[in-house]
Parts: sequence; structure tokens; C-alpha cells
Amino acid sequence: MNTTAAELSKVPQLANGFRFQWEPAQDSHVILYPEGMKVLSGSAAEIMQLCDGTRSIEKIVAALEEKFPEAELQQDVLDFFAGAAQEGWINV
Repeated sequence: MNTTAAELSKVPQLANGFRFQWEPAQDSHVILYPEGMKVLSGSAAEIMQLCDGTRSIEKIVAALEEKFPEAELQQDVLDFFAGAAQEGWINV
């Protein structure tokens, strides 16, 4: 898949009505919303911890690849944000 600079420059942020937090009862990070909760995988939580409404996707990828230098994560991060946007809890 060809990724454009425009895609990487987008700044994702949590949509209104959604909250990202650690949930001790679930022993994981979750996305909370009025109708329920989405339990996140470890990799999704790593991405969401960097999704603060100020970092571009490119900067999120760079931070993750610095933390996990053995991995190429750009496509995984793009796929995550595409899925989260489709679910409605991320604005990209």
C-alpha cells in the first residue's frame, strides 16, 4: 500500500464521548463510551498512549519504532487508526 505524506501528517484524536484509560478490573487499557467499553490489546494501547491530539501519525510511528526498533510499524499504525476511525472512536 502506498502511504502518502498527507496520511502520515494527520493528527488523530479521541472522538467526543470516548475516553481512553487503564481499567484495573479488566487489567488492560480500554476505550470507554456511553454504550460500553472496548478492551484494547497491548499494541493498541501503546498506540493510544501516544494519541494525544498533538502528534501526527508519522510522529506516533517514529516514537513506537524508537521504543520497538526491531519492528516496522507504519502500516500497523495506519491500519489501527483506520479501524478506530471506522468504529467512530478516533477522528483522523
